[in-house]
Parts: sequence; structure tokens; C-alpha cells
Amino acid sequence: MPKKVRVAELVQQFHLEVVAGEDGLRRTVETDNLNRPGLEMAGYFNYYPAERVQILGRTELAFLETLTTELRKDRMERLCHEETPCIIITRGLETPSELVEIANSRHFPVLRSGLATTILLSRITNYLEKQLAPSATIHGVLVDVYGVGMLITGGSGIGKSETALELVKRGHRLVADDAVEIRQTSDNNLFGSAPELIRHLLEIRGLGILNVMTLFGAGAVLNSKNISLVVKLENWQQDKQYDRLGLDEETTKILDTEVLLLTVPVRPGRNLAVILEVAAMNFRLKRMGYNAAQQFTNKLTEAIAEDDYE
Repeated sequence: MPKKVRVAELVQQFHLEVVAGEDGLRRTVETDNLNRPGLEMAGYFNYYPAERVQILGRTELAFLETLTTELRKDRMERLCHEETPCIIITRGLETPSELVEIANSRHFPVLRSGLATTILLSRITNYLEKQLAPSATIHGVLVDVYGVGMLITGGSGIGKSETALELVKRGHRLVADDAVEIRQTSDNNLFGSAPELIRHLLEIRGLGILNVMTLFGAGAVLNSKNISLVVKLENWQQDKQYDRLGLDEETTKILDTEVLLLTVPVRPGRNLAVILEVAAMNFRLKRMGYNAAQQFTNKLTEAIAEDDYE
């Protein structure tokens, strides 16, 4: 089901003044795109994006003043479309009387802000992107290791929280434990955070609930982090072939985004925290263009070719 934001939420979030159509504050916004109706003011409504919040700034209102009363009324009637969530006047400018009259008769919300047009556009767009982004909640632990957002997954009791605790002790940062709320931005980046109820908390069997920020300080936690790498912990299976070179890269799909996946087998004697630290560093090296496995394969191929030549 598509996410929606009520116009009343915009009023509260950005301290907007309700100029007209207060009965229409229950209207909903379903897209993070906004529109400045420049061509529409000139009478061209062929491609009018009625589903967007409409922003009227100094330019639009100055042009409106050059029109006759009949044309102003026509433009305002067509702007107050039944699909349009609301119209926002910026810079605290005076609202056209024609707009107030039509908006009140149609229960169409007209709002006003004292902010400059470009600033308000940016802030509302950022807010709507966050609120309307596709989201999901995944069982796992999200940590920031050397700047790499690492989502640790695996079965219950596999050691995700214990590994996160060891990473925090080694100077890395916890974002979320047990439940990770993930949202996908318009450019298909994934950002994870913790639900408000369990933010900064870590559950360790035998110890109970720990407040990481209280124990290790504010530098040990992070409220949100983009997810670059998924690490799946699983019990070591003797008959399973695990990747020993690192040439084949697996991915997993979260929402609509493919993310690099590493499968790490767990058995006594393996220091998972060190392994994940190295995984993060190796991930960063690959992003900078250095792939140790590929270099090894190239050298091996060259050595075999030289032996065959001799």
C-alpha cells in the first residue's frame, strides 16, 4: 500500500499558516515531487502535475498580478484541482483574493510560509522523500565499521549481538540491534535505523539489555547509516563449499535494491569481529579499484602461462 502524508502533517512540521480551506487538511500527499506552476499561470495546463504540492513564490504571484480579474480566477480554479493536495505561498506574501475565495468554497487548503521559495522547496522535498520512501523491517544488527554500513543477519542465537558488542568495544558504532528499519531513497540507496523504543540498546543473552551509549559514550552509536554490505552468519557445514578466493560476488535484494552479500561460517575459534573488520576494509579497497583475489588470479594465470611456454 503506497505511503501517504497528510497536509496537516506538513502544517505541523513546517509551521505553516492556514490561509484558506482548513477543512481540507485531511488531504494526502503521495509524491515527493513539488511543482512551481509557471506555465500553468500562463494558461498551459496540458501537462499539469495535479498530484503534486503546488508552490507559489514571488515570480508566480507577480505574473498573476498582470492578468485580468477573469483570467486570475480561471487560473486559480484550475490550480485548485481535486487531486492537488494543497497550495503553499512562500515568503509570507499576500494571498490572491480569488484563490482564498475558491479555496474556501472547495475546502481546498492554501498555506503560507515565511521561508524563501527555494529553501522551502528543498526542506519539504527532503521531508517527503523520507516519509514516502519504501520501507521494511529486517531482523538483524546494523553497525558502522570503518565507515561501511554493515547489516549482520543470521539465525537466532548465531552471535549477531555478541559480534556487534565486540565491534563497539573495538571503536566501531552500533546503529540498530534485533530490528532494523530500512528505507529506500529515490536513488535506490538503503538507510537503516533503529525503532525509537530500542534505539542504542543491545541484547546480550546472559547479561540482558545494555545501553551502548551509556556504557561506551555517544561516539559508540549512530542514529542512521546507509547499508553497503550484508553479512550472513551461519553455522559451519562440513559438507558445504565456501568461497575461498572471493572472486564470485553474491548479492541479496532488499526492497528493490541489490546489496553485496557475504556468507561467513561460524564455528568455535573464529574471531568474527576481526573477520568483519577485514571484510569492511576489503570492501573499501574494492571500491577504490584494488581486488586482491583478482590480482592473485592474474598472477597465477601468468605463472602458468610462463611454465607452459618453457
